[in-house]
Amino acid sequence: MLIAGVDEAGRGCVIGPMAIAGVLVDEEGLEKLLRLGVRDSKTLSPARRKELAILIEREALALRVVLVQPREIDEAVLRKGLNKLEARVMASIIDELGPDVAYVDSSDVVEGRFASTIRSYLRSGGRVKVIAEHGADAKYPVVAAASIIAKVRRDEALEAIKRRLGLDLGSGYPSDPRTLAFLRSWYARHKSYPDFVRKTWRTAREIAAEEGAAKLDSWCRKKDGAFTRGA
Repeated sequence: MLIAGVDEAGRGCVIGPMAIAGVLVDEEGLEKLLRLGVRDSKTLSPARRKELAILIEREALALRVVLVQPREIDEAVLRKGLNKLEARVMASIIDELGPDVAYVDSSDVVEGRFASTIRSYLRSGGRVKVIAEHGADAKYPVVAAASIIAKVRRDEALEAIKRRLGLDLGSGYPSDPRTLAFLRSWYARHKSYPDFVRKTWRTAREIAAEEGAAKLDSWCRKKDGAFTRGA
């Protein structure tokens, strides 16, 4: 039996992409993941995640990573469809991996609804059994493996942005003082955000409001109106 695990990293970030990863193993591969000590990426140090990512890539039958960029995330938020965007990307990953069963970490408060949404996007239809659960990365090693791959790729993408700018962006999460300092500094200087910032995030909008500028809210209303008219 072929088993896939699917998870994301960076959904809550205000800076950078969200990474969604899928890992495919068979039953023997599942045992190998257990022996490697694969577990939820949030419980691992960055160095250990990188070590395990290399081992997971070596042991997996296949894996797939999609980086969902801030622009696409912003458009989904304005449509009130971020869960649908995530489900659609997860479905495309599952289709490419071709498992018999896919375990997914649910981003929807209703687990069954998230699984149903993913199934609605699958090209393979009902052939794949989709199981979506909260905290799946802590329950299923194959989902934990996907969470590790997603987190490592997300971190790599953020590091690439830092190198390009030569600036410290912090972790990219709204709770990080370094991230907030970067956003305030950039917006004060440019009166707009670069393309790697999620403009619809409350943090970004509040900082823009602190600067006394309505440009960002105007952009969001304009985009929202365009989506409404096109719906």
